[in-house]
Amino acid sequence: MSQTFIVKGSHTSAAATLSATTVGNAQFVRVTATAGANTITVADADSNTLGTAYIHTAGDSIIIEKAPTDKLTSSGNAVAAAVGSPRS
Repeated sequence: MSQTFIVKGSHTSAAATLSATTVGNAQFVRVTATAGANTITVADADSNTLGTAYIHTAGDSIIIEKAPTDKLTSSGNAVAAAVGSPRS
């Protein structure tokens, strides 16, 4: 099943891990694993972990809702892009 996304900026590098990025202060971020399983960690501006999500395999993706100053980190290679609300 295909999905429609409202793209709100450029994406991060696909050949790297996410490292405490706000993804341009985005509220909704689509994260896609590019190299196998990944744990995505969401932390607040003070680096306190708010939660984690697991992406099973390369090509799998999730949309994370976060505060603009919250940061994303991945355990493996992933690409992230700011998107519009999936409810809009």
